[in-house]
Amino acid sequence: MTADGLEDTDTGRKPALVYPFEAPPPRGQTLEVAPGVHWIRMPLPYALNHINLWVLDDGAGWAIVDTGVSTGDTAAAWRELFAHAPDQRPLTRVFVTHMHPDHIGMAGWLTRKFGVRLWMTRLEYLTCRVTVSDTGREAPPDGIAFYRRAGWGEAAIESYRVRFGNFGKHIHALPDSYRRLRDGETVQIGANAWRIIVGNGHSPEHACLHCPDLKVLISGDQVLPRISSNVSVYPIEPDADPMADWLASLAKLKREVPDDVLVLPAHNECFRGLHMRIDALARGQELSLQRLRRALAEPKRAVDVFSALFARSIGEADVPLLGMATGESLACLNHLMHRGEARRDIDENGVAWYRAV
Repeated sequence: MTADGLEDTDTGRKPALVYPFEAPPPRGQTLEVAPGVHWIRMPLPYALNHINLWVLDDGAGWAIVDTGVSTGDTAAAWRELFAHAPDQRPLTRVFVTHMHPDHIGMAGWLTRKFGVRLWMTRLEYLTCRVTVSDTGREAPPDGIAFYRRAGWGEAAIESYRVRFGNFGKHIHALPDSYRRLRDGETVQIGANAWRIIVGNGHSPEHACLHCPDLKVLISGDQVLPRISSNVSVYPIEPDADPMADWLASLAKLKREVPDDVLVLPAHNECFRGLHMRIDALARGQELSLQRLRRALAEPKRAVDVFSALFARSIGEADVPLLGMATGESLACLNHLMHRGEARRDIDENGVAWYRAV
C-alpha cells in the first residue's frame, strides 16, 4: 500500500488518486474548485505547516468551513483576504468540522468580528469548551499516571507537566452559544443543499459536509489523501476504542458518499478517488494491527510498539510527537484488547505491559 492508493492485483500498477489542481492557492488568495466553492490555504506553526479552509457562496454573503489556528500570522492572513477579496459580500456564518485548534482556533475571532453564528456538532463544541478550561491548571494526577502507565520516563513526564493546558492557548475565546449540526441533517447554504455526515475516532463528533448536486465532499480530517488521521486515546478516557469508531466511520463514508465526488480535505490537496483512499486507509490500519500482534509475542509497553506502527523513530525529546505516537499506539492496543486479541497487565510500578492472546 502507498499513500496514494492500493496495489492493482491484475496489472501490478498502483492506481493513483487524481489531483485536479496544479497547486494550492497562494497566501491571501482563493481558488474556485467548484461553482461557489473556494479553497483557502492558511499557515500552521507545526510540522504540518498548512490547513485548507473552504468558502461557500451563501447567497447574501459567504459561509466558511474551518478557521485556522489562533495566531497573529493567521489573523494577518485573514485580514489580507478580507482586504483583497474581489467580492466584498459579508461573512454569514462559520462552520467548524471539529474541535482541534487548527480548525476551531479563529472561530471566536471571526464570529465576533462579523456578528455571525458558529455551526458545529454538540460533542465537538462542548468537548472543546471543557478542554480549553484546562488552561492554567496543573497537570492532573490521572494524566501523569496515564503516561507513566504507557512507559514514559521522568523527563517526558516533566515536559507534560510544563506543557499541560496549552490547548487553549491556540484557540480564540469561543462564542458562548452555537448552532448544533446533527448527523444526516441537510443544511441549505446559498443555492445548494449540504448533508452533514458525522464521523468519530479522530475527534468526538466530526462533521463532514456533502453536496450531492456539486459532487463535493468537505472531509475535514476524516479522510486525507497523503497522510492518515491521528486516532488517539487520551487520559480523560483511557479505556476508549477510537480505532473502532474511526474504521466504522470510514465504512460509513464509503456507503453514504458516491465515489465521483471531489474531496476537499483539511490537509494536502483536493483529490478524486474517495473509495480507493478509504480502502487504502482501512487496509493500512489492518496491516499495522498485524505488525502489532507480532510485536506482542513478548510483553511490550505502549512506548515499545512505536517501531511496529510508525515509519519514523519517536524520541522522548519531542514531547508533542511522543504524545501523538503514544495516543495512537494506545488506540491500537485498546482496539486489540476490545477484540479479545491482547491482554494488559499492570506491574508494581504502575506500568502497563501488553501481550497478544
